[in-house]
Amino acid sequence: MRQRSAISRRAAAAALVLVVVTGAAACAGPQDGDARGDGSGGGEPRRGGTLTVLNSEPQTDFDPARLYTSGGGNVPSLVFRTLTTRNREDGAAGTEVVPDLATDTGRPNADATEWTFTLKPGLKYEDGTPITSADIKYGVERSFAAELSGGAPYLRDWLIGGSTYQGPFTGKGKDKSKADGENKGGNGLDSIVTPDDRTIVFKLRKPAGEFPYLATQTQFAPVPRAKDTGTRYEEHPLSSGPYKVVRNEGDGERLLLERNPHWSATTDPERKAYPDTIDVRSGLDSAVINQRLSTGSGADASAVTTDTNLGPAELARIGDDKELAARVGTGRFGFVNYLAFNPKVKPFDNIKVRQAIAYAINRTSVVNAAGGSALAEPATTFLPEKEAFGHTPYDHFPAGPTGDPEQARKLLKEAGHEKLTITLTHSTEQNRQTSPEVATAVQEALKKVGITVELQGLENNAFNEARWDAAKTPGFFLSRWGADWPSGAPFLAPIFDGRQIVRDGSNYNHAQLDDPAVNREIDEISKLTDLDAAAKRWGALDRRIGELALDVPLFHPVYKRLYGKNVKNIVISDWTGVLDISQVAVA
Repeated sequence: MRQRSAISRRAAAAALVLVVVTGAAACAGPQDGDARGDGSGGGEPRRGGTLTVLNSEPQTDFDPARLYTSGGGNVPSLVFRTLTTRNREDGAAGTEVVPDLATDTGRPNADATEWTFTLKPGLKYEDGTPITSADIKYGVERSFAAELSGGAPYLRDWLIGGSTYQGPFTGKGKDKSKADGENKGGNGLDSIVTPDDRTIVFKLRKPAGEFPYLATQTQFAPVPRAKDTGTRYEEHPLSSGPYKVVRNEGDGERLLLERNPHWSATTDPERKAYPDTIDVRSGLDSAVINQRLSTGSGADASAVTTDTNLGPAELARIGDDKELAARVGTGRFGFVNYLAFNPKVKPFDNIKVRQAIAYAINRTSVVNAAGGSALAEPATTFLPEKEAFGHTPYDHFPAGPTGDPEQARKLLKEAGHEKLTITLTHSTEQNRQTSPEVATAVQEALKKVGITVELQGLENNAFNEARWDAAKTPGFFLSRWGADWPSGAPFLAPIFDGRQIVRDGSNYNHAQLDDPAVNREIDEISKLTDLDAAAKRWGALDRRIGELALDVPLFHPVYKRLYGKNVKNIVISDWTGVLDISQVAVA
């Protein structure tokens, strides 16, 4: 089973599975032979030199409590080690969760409501002081503080007392509910116990077989209480990883990292940490980043990007240059782009209307609108086509590559509509795969079956507010979802668990499905610590939900990113989908 393999990976040489970006967020990432990078980069990796990271998004909120990462993140994982982390290997093997600060991936009790971790001996911060279990506990507790919000929401839901805990900066954190217990420790959280300096125990209010995945989030990085500076901690967080922060300027636009002299490679086999210095430059224009990586002059010859894709035109140009083509890393993150229905809005309350739309979709035109087959792969399942997610092939409404207008018209007629006019809501941002181009491709396909689609384009913030507001969710809109770790749980539960419908905040259950049988199956699968067995059941559940036609899967995105000509040791896992900068060398 996958949980066992995670613990004994090195002894058993197990190769497991999964995908997600990069991390992020939700979601959190983005190989194929030389097109992905053959790992050589022009010679064997050596220690030394400066790696430059050119990104469009600033590395803001560089505080472990505020970061929303998957597998520890990319740049963050150079500074913040966590109880567990992702396996830093290529492809499917990189979807495995492995120990980081802990000696194993955690030991559950019989019903997975309690998880115990033991820290490795000899762990130290950048100042040479020891890392203790109390620091892990405090790091988790401070992530509950309102002023340090931004991290993943699971701890508030999973930990006993977490639902009303307000963090360690106030004495008002006691949870008086009889159901969740009471925090008797003043401003501490009693559901996290540290019986000694190397042992930490988490007590949960419900079974969580995937807790080792959650423990890769940066909220599980150690923070010594005596060194905490609250909202200013991001300026100089105390490093537990191979690099320490020496400069943090312009709200994350420049982050300079140098070696942490007290990091021990013997306790950290995952991070190679070849470069002496890592210089992260952010807030750059995407076209400028790709041009600099393509030209590769000066420091840019030893540069990478972790957030900037190549576009169709750039890919076409690079395809004619063998040297450049050999420097394109290809990855797949656990994302799906889909058409979402809100059955509370007519005519989408009629399943035959939803089925008709599913049959009408021309996925070839949609994929072309998303950048072509190099950047998008057609999807008929909600779960990504990766074993770790539990992917089970199905196509309940087979439209073929270009749609089935005849079957769509037949269903539309059965629904009482010869012709129909509907509104499709989408983002107006050109660089997003919920873009006007994709919306237009959907519009043209539905026109062929007698459905007139009026496009409603919204600025991205307004678009997100609309699709995540349970009271105002559009009847028909473009959406996308990515998993926080490689499993069906963070993919299906937020979208289809009726108990996760949020009435006064961000609601991701667009169909507001509240099916007791689906909810019950989610609970049953969540108890499993055998993650391979759980994956099969997630796949079966995906297939079962798919019959309800609550969405139309369109495509899974592909990441194509350049790296500099001096960059060696390219590793792109199916957990993140992007180059892992903890592995690269530039010397």
